[in-house]
Amino acid sequence: MNDSHLILGVDIGGTSIKAAVVDTSRGALTTAVLRAKTPQPATPKGVIAAIGELAKRLKWRGPVGVGFPGLIKHGVVRRAPNLDASWVRHEIVDHLRRALGVSFAAVGNDADAAGLAEARFGAGRGVRGTVVLVTLGTGIGSAVLHNGSLLPDTELGHLEVGGQDAEKFASTVARERNKWTWEQWGRNVDRYLTTLEYMLAPDLFIIGGGVSAEPEQFFRYLENVEAKIVPATMGNDAGIVGAALFAVPGVKALARKRKRTAP
Repeated sequence: MNDSHLILGVDIGGTSIKAAVVDTSRGALTTAVLRAKTPQPATPKGVIAAIGELAKRLKWRGPVGVGFPGLIKHGVVRRAPNLDASWVRHEIVDHLRRALGVSFAAVGNDADAAGLAEARFGAGRGVRGTVVLVTLGTGIGSAVLHNGSLLPDTELGHLEVGGQDAEKFASTVARERNKWTWEQWGRNVDRYLTTLEYMLAPDLFIIGGGVSAEPEQFFRYLENVEAKIVPATMGNDAGIVGAALFAVPGVKALARKRKRTAP
């Protein structure tokens, strides 16, 4: 195995933080997934200390990729709705690199991480054209890829359809809260996906989230969508694998730089 393919993937959630070492050439975990409770309050200091503890338990000092539940621009947090307010304007990449003592760290949106993993190694592998991952859960996450390249930081779960935020009628929580049948909710999801299809003309929709394990319950109600629709296949590993993939371009660039400057 080529060690340059090994990157620590970290998935930050509202209740737990998961980490494992990933072979990014195969999209496979090479260690067990370790978990830590997300500190409360979920401040930068507390969360990064928890990541450091996971890295220590894994005996890891190499490059790190992190999936973050919010918006990151140029290594700085712009938005973190499910974590502490002190994250806003926090320089997360520099903090991570210094705290963990690693050569390289990369951070991106957690839904983008899942989409990247599914496109490279899961349900979207080998698909040319536009792939849209939609995760249906507490809210709606989204990731858009074209020929394997990610369009980062989409928030298509907040798209307004009929004057209503899509999360209000198409998320899993909306189904549970309103006690909708699978058919009622499925037709809501259909309305949401047909709106996305009109905007993006995807070749493939990948449906993620816990409901991806039960496609037989609602896929038959997605009857107005012309694009192919498939359930996500990477399960809970997607966020960790995709997080590690965030770091791949930077790790390769560092390797090229070192090669050029080597005596």
